[in-house]
Amino acid sequence: MRKSIICVIGLTVSCAIAVMQLQSCKNGVKQPETSVSKEFQFKEKLSDYGFFTGRIKELKPAAGLINYELATPLFSDYSVKDRFIYLPKGQSMKFISDGLLDFPDSTIIIKNFAYLNKNKEKVMLETRLLVKDPGDKTWKVMAYLWNQEQTDAERFIIGKKIPIELLDTKGQLVATNYQVPNTNDCKSCHVNNSKLTPIGPKARNLNFTRAGENINQLATWAAAGQLIGLPALDKVTRMPDFRDSVHYSLDQRARAYLDVNCAHCHTKGGDAYNTGLFLEYEQHDPNFLGIMKSPVSAGGGAGGMNFDIVPGNAKASILAYRMNSVEPGTAMPELARTLIHHEGVDLVVKWINAMNGQFKKSRN
Repeated sequence: MRKSIICVIGLTVSCAIAVMQLQSCKNGVKQPETSVSKEFQFKEKLSDYGFFTGRIKELKPAAGLINYELATPLFSDYSVKDRFIYLPKGQSMKFISDGLLDFPDSTIIIKNFAYLNKNKEKVMLETRLLVKDPGDKTWKVMAYLWNQEQTDAERFIIGKKIPIELLDTKGQLVATNYQVPNTNDCKSCHVNNSKLTPIGPKARNLNFTRAGENINQLATWAAAGQLIGLPALDKVTRMPDFRDSVHYSLDQRARAYLDVNCAHCHTKGGDAYNTGLFLEYEQHDPNFLGIMKSPVSAGGGAGGMNFDIVPGNAKASILAYRMNSVEPGTAMPELARTLIHHEGVDLVVKWINAMNGQFKKSRN
């Protein structure tokens, strides 16, 4: 695995893009406008966009803003994430495959990062915007760093390390230096075939019913006219929740985890294409999955091991070794991660150890 994870931000910040202007609703709260401005530039503050109503920290969506979740999310140092999509008025997303949805020009994908402190309070860190420029049809990016008062977030380009103490999923207090990425860092994860592209909102990873709701997320959007072309849901691949051992097998959960955390780089056209290790959920070729495959460029990061995956032996598998490290040059994913995701490592280790002998031969 190489250069995988969480940025929804990269490339240049000087690009002028046509996205939206702001308007005021009856209660005085700014709302995203539907018209396109050829001179639009990224705003200086997150509040300038009018995405949210009331206290901005509460992230209450303004009219037209879609809140969404992923069945299996990307790991980002146990951060708490809130995800939203802004669609221009009268425009819809299109279903084209089990992969990424087709977004209309001027779409803005919003991803907020926070953490829980020792008092279980949500502390905002950064918000990332990914915008589809209607001028050249490409995606543009920007990060916004929250102030200490937690009243707003300001445009931030150069990256920063923030010392924090957070609660992980087991309620343990963990200290780390959270890495806010430089806006150029995300090219490595978000570029495919030389084009910046979203990672998370794939149809298969959106195809589920959220906790507390009764209707499938994709079906909800289709009923509201926000998504067109959606086939019957049983025709759409469903990405397993890697945490759900009741409804999904060990193989399904491990493959889903690797797809979300690794496959945006480890795929054809991705930044790790030259490794020959392809970890997409739909990948079935043992050699591309790393079964008894010698690494191409792991170097010292291989830990003296010879194969990406040795069936039945996670301790001899480079994949598990690199996931279980935070050392530069060894750790994978290597960007935007300062902590080991113990739940993810445990899952992949169990998956490798459970492999039987049918995989012991490969084209290598």
